Amino acid sequence: MLKKVLVMLLAGGQGERLYPLTKDRAKPAVPFGGIYRIIDFTLSNCVNSGLRKICVLTQYKSYSLDRHLRIGWNIFNNELGEFIENIPPQKRISDMWYQGTADAVYQNIYVLERERPEKVLILAGDHIYKMDYRELIEFHDEKKADITVPCIEVPIKDASRFGVIGIDNNQMIVAFDEKPANPKPTPSNPEMVLVSMGIYLFNTEVLVKSVIVDAKKDTVHDFGRSIIPSLINKDRVFAFMFNDKNNKTIKYWRDIGTLDAYWEANMDLVQIDPIFNLYDRGWPIRTYHEQLPPAKTVFSESFPGGRCGRVLNSLVSNGCIISGAHVERSVLSPDVRIDNYSEICDSILMEGVNIGKNVKIRKAIIDKSVSIPDGKSIGYNLEEDAKQLAVTEKGIVIAHKEMHLL
Repeated sequence: MLKKVLVMLLAGGQGERLYPLTKDRAKPAVPFGGIYRIIDFTLSNCVNSGLRKICVLTQYKSYSLDRHLRIGWNIFNNELGEFIENIPPQKRISDMWYQGTADAVYQNIYVLERERPEKVLILAGDHIYKMDYRELIEFHDEKKADITVPCIEVPIKDASRFGVIGIDNNQMIVAFDEKPANPKPTPSNPEMVLVSMGIYLFNTEVLVKSVIVDAKKDTVHDFGRSIIPSLINKDRVFAFMFNDKNNKTIKYWRDIGTLDAYWEANMDLVQIDPIFNLYDRGWPIRTYHEQLPPAKTVFSESFPGGRCGRVLNSLVSNGCIISGAHVERSVLSPDVRIDNYSEICDSILMEGVNIGKNVKIRKAIIDKSVSIPDGKSIGYNLEEDAKQLAVTEKGIVIAHKEMHLL
């Protein structure tokens, strides 16, 4: 059954709301949780679900993403019919770049003709969640569905950011409204709304026909806004209720599409009991691991009385050295250096960040290979920070990749 399912993973998103983290990389390639990239979570779901035929459709600033997939995800055996393929716009059908999620699939109909899968699972490469896609496929087959859309309940105040779904007693979708201004609550709970997770399981014939028809129309060529609404009451379109493999009281599915949401999702990971569990050996999250030494803290005797590197409630990756500094509620990516008397709180430091002496940083995101000079303060005077750095609505300060700070 699984060998006849092809995954098409959409990873061409520009991620404008995550700028400047997306200044030099696509959104799915943005680091998350210290050692991971955002796309690792969807790919790990695929591997853990036994799906090993994967096409990653890339477009925007894809070098970093291509490199990560090449060196970190070369685990598939071609002799067994397994593969992961990066596919930028081929321009076989059109001279245009991908114009939307549906157009990305339309421009790669050649791949479907070559592989001839029975079903196509369309995934987004920029969400954080755990899902066993085998359960989705089994549900799809049981319902004899043409299309199945995984769904999750969200608070009504957040629902206008998603595709809102209405279903009948058999879980057949009878209404689909993309990003409505006034979303309708579920009948059972006036505070909650059923929304699409941006995942679609298609019978291949239905998918091919629908994207060809859509390509001839003046639409936005998007599955949520164009394809799915046009197929309701025409084909057998069902809603699959998300069964979270994170195994917590609250179901976890995050579209970390803004800088504030990105910071908050990372900060959840350093809590005593984080909502998202990175430590479940039964559902491992894969990534690329560079060969680096273990992280270490250093007691510095060069100062009166000495000073010990101290870390509290934080994630610290390999290669980090914390020398006579204090780190609290922070995420440190590989190869970070923090020098004496510096204090890092509620912050994300990405790979290769170098913090000088007597530096104070709080509520900040410091991107890859940034050096912070001695005595610098970030996050304590937002007006001053804004002269050189990006500052979000909620007061998170961001230094972009390889930035030279004064």
